[in-house]
Amino acid sequence: MLVALALPLSGGEAAVGWRDAASVWPLMAPLVGVCAWLGWRGGVGAGQAGILVLAVAVGTMGALALLNEQAVAGRAASGFWLYILALWVAVWRGIDGIARFRSLDVRAQRLVNLVVPAAFGLWLIFLWEVVTVGFGVPQVLLPAPSMVADRFGGSLDILWADFRQTFLKAVIAGYVMGCGAGFVVAVLVDRVPFLQRGLLPLGNLVSALPIVGVAPIMVMWFGFDWPSKAAVVVIMTFFPMLVNTVTGLAAAGALERDLMRSYGAGYWPTLVKLRLPAALPFIFNALKINSTLALIGAIVAEFFGTPIVGMGFRISTEVGRLNVDMVWAEIALAALAGSTFYGLVALGERVTTFWHPSFRMQR
Repeated sequence: MLVALALPLSGGEAAVGWRDAASVWPLMAPLVGVCAWLGWRGGVGAGQAGILVLAVAVGTMGALALLNEQAVAGRAASGFWLYILALWVAVWRGIDGIARFRSLDVRAQRLVNLVVPAAFGLWLIFLWEVVTVGFGVPQVLLPAPSMVADRFGGSLDILWADFRQTFLKAVIAGYVMGCGAGFVVAVLVDRVPFLQRGLLPLGNLVSALPIVGVAPIMVMWFGFDWPSKAAVVVIMTFFPMLVNTVTGLAAAGALERDLMRSYGAGYWPTLVKLRLPAALPFIFNALKINSTLALIGAIVAEFFGTPIVGMGFRISTEVGRLNVDMVWAEIALAALAGSTFYGLVALGERVTTFWHPSFRMQR
């Protein structure tokens, strides 16, 4: 039904089963007007916003079904884009209404906090699909999400081998070693004050080294396999952990330190029971930053020498073959892996630093 109503908007030729598709346009115009009016009017409540988003979801499925028609793909007319614009206005107001929802029920509020970014992300993917298919964008420039999804599902074995080589070996090993080394050196800097003047400038120098210059050197030192990529990750993750941990160890208040001294606590009891807990928010900030830097460093490092496997290797080789859909499949895999990694670190932060004011204010 939705596909049939949307046909006059596409500019395509008559569809099967409809002799005069243009006659349906008077029925479609009120639908577009009502959708735009509901999306633009102020004061949309959470329930109305949910219904509005659900209606837009049905409309998007009709638009996607229409784009699958060979007569429509690549030659959508202005009416179709006006319909997409009306859907955009509606989904904008609908998501905005849901985002404004506030509830004392923690579960309901968490559900809303998940629905808003999920709906917004799905809408962006829908726009990507509509623009690439509706305008007939060449696949070599930008493939449609449906094409990327097909290649992703048909290349799971290759993607798993690349993920295992890049993420499970290079990223995890480099992340653990780099963050661990940065934490240990930060404690040494805090314990031995003169090291702060000697090591921090050197750490700053190391962090400023370009990846494209360091990666070939690491390949010559550690070989073409994953250890050279892990070494690049260590270099990239060391300094953020060092700086954040040093700053966090100085975050404990003077009153708390005086209280520990009044109890006769030495350096190590004070460090373990007071200063490290106070530094946890800073340490987790470094861990979250490094979770993305580690993946970026490993992928870029694979451009300069690696076995015939790996996410960076696959991206560089498939670009040369103009297999852009495979490149985007690897990018999607990297995005999923990086987002999941970041989410796990953020979850650990939430469990460990639940006492922090920022988390108390969100409840």
